[in-house]
Amino acid sequence: MTPSLRLTTVNAVAPGFIQTEMIRNLPEKILESMLAKIPVRRLGKPEDVANAFLFLAEKEASFITGAVLSVDGGLVVGT
Repeated sequence: MTPSLRLTTVNAVAPGFIQTEMIRNLPEKILESMLAKIPVRRLGKPEDVANAFLFLAEKEASFITGAVLSVDGGLVVGT
């Protein structure tokens, strides 16, 4: 491989329930039901999603491609 050749990796980040305006407007009963299904028992923060993107952009993640990184507090695993 020549030094000038730059390879591209393609990944996705799949966020769960994140503390945003959309979530803040949900009725309390629905919010409690969602939290009960999340194994870590909290909503995600925008920073949690941003950190996933930062990780995938790092040199240390250069061998990861074709992955979907769930940032959902274990929601998908727990259901």
